[in-house]
Amino acid sequence: MAFYEVLLFVHIFSAILGMGPGFVMIYVVTRATNMTELKHAYNIRNRLHIFTMVGGTLLLITGLWMGFINTYLFTTGWYVISLTLYLIALGFGPLVLSPRSKPIKALLKEHKGEEIPAEYYTLSKKLFFYERIENGLFLIIIVLMILKPF
Repeated sequence: MAFYEVLLFVHIFSAILGMGPGFVMIYVVTRATNMTELKHAYNIRNRLHIFTMVGGTLLLITGLWMGFINTYLFTTGWYVISLTLYLIALGFGPLVLSPRSKPIKALLKEHKGEEIPAEYYTLSKKLFFYERIENGLFLIIIVLMILKPF
């Protein structure tokens, strides 16, 4: 197996490891019916996030490395658009998602009782809206990587 093929294998494996859990993170918490379940669901979500961070970092590193090995990739539209969308999606974490998840984390930590407060639904709706946009970006990237249309 050539070095490039190893990079490609790691890249594909990282996509599964990093993006797969990201697509279920909303679903995990939307099924909670009380605060105990919701707190547990966010605990699971945080554990899944570790996979997305590790896989996502490996995706970027291997993708760029393959580009530096085959520099013609930087002249193909699918690669440049995929890379651009990926960098935008990476920026979502600290710039868009984190500010919207902090109030939810505070609410989960401070709330007493088993009933999920209405405020949670308002906050989570905003967070999940942007997470769905990010997931959409990842789906576009996956399609571009598979089809390489231009």
